[in-house]
Amino acid sequence: MAAYPPLETPRLLLQPLTLDDAPQIQRVFPQWEVVRYLSHVVPWPYPPDGAVTFIRDTALPAIERGGNWNWTLRHKSNPLAIIGSIALRLSPDKNRGFWLAPEWHRQGLMTEASDAVTDYWFDVLCQPVLRVPKAIANEGSRRISEKAGMRVVATFERDFVCGRLPAELWEITAERWRELRSQREIAG
Repeated sequence: MAAYPPLETPRLLLQPLTLDDAPQIQRVFPQWEVVRYLSHVVPWPYPPDGAVTFIRDTALPAIERGGNWNWTLRHKSNPLAIIGSIALRLSPDKNRGFWLAPEWHRQGLMTEASDAVTDYWFDVLCQPVLRVPKAIANEGSRRISEKAGMRVVATFERDFVCGRLPAELWEITAERWRELRSQREIAG
């Protein structure tokens, strides 16, 4: 298995995905609020073996090939409980994806996780640009991109679990990311 490190934010532990995570993900993931704006390739209704099948047949082989990095999200108050997931992938125009259990929304947790993996993308993987597609209707995800300093570079339609919707492609360059991070550190 290709090795990559756990990551940490002020409130979260990001642990590399393993097959042992499947039972918890199976309990948390299959909720409409979680899946509706994900890619249409996510089966819905989510099958009883959906998490184990995805991890075993898709995520872990991609990690092994070296083109994907997937972390589970765990709040430091309960580090054994999975509350979401975030992934990076070497794929044109689709470099980061995430989901978070609804009870953890609107607390800034996904912003923390996104910042941590974006640092990893630029500082460890040395990628020049991060691109993320999303449904225009996915306001929470759009706010995370706005806070990160990303900008919309394209609009199009795309198929999601909830159907075909207008979508946007958000982007930030390594240079812009580092500039914004430096400004935040100075502002303290």
